[in-house]
Amino acid sequence: MAASDALLVVIRHAPHSSNLLREGLDAALVAAAFGKPVHLLFMGQGIMALLKEQGSGAPGQKATLPIIDMLEMYDIDKLLVPEETLRTMKIPPDQLVEGVTLLAADEVASIFQQHHQLLSF
Repeated sequence: MAASDALLVVIRHAPHSSNLLREGLDAALVAAAFGKPVHLLFMGQGIMALLKEQGSGAPGQKATLPIIDMLEMYDIDKLLVPEETLRTMKIPPDQLVEGVTLLAADEVASIFQQHHQLLSF
C-alpha cells in the first residue's frame, strides 16, 4: 500500500458544537493554498457539516456549508465518510453534499495507514 503525500484532516465535531470543525476546515484550506494535497475524513458528529440542509448556529457563528462548497476551488476533492457513521446516525447518503466518498469499515483503517501526516479536529 503506497503512502500518500496528502495531509489527512479528520473532522469529528459538529458544525455548531465548538470551533473545532471551523479550525479543521481552515487548516485544510491553508495547507491546500500552499500546494499541499489535502484529504478530509468526516467521522462521528463531523458528518453534520456535509448535510445539504444545515440549521443555523448561534448568533455570530458563520455557516460551514459555504466553506464545504468552496473546497473544490482549493483542489480539496476527497471528502471521505465511513458508511458506519451514516448508519449509526441514521443519515441517508442522499442528504450529503455532492462529491462524498463512502468508505467501508476496512477502508477507514487503510486511509489512516496511507497518510503519514494527520490533523484531527
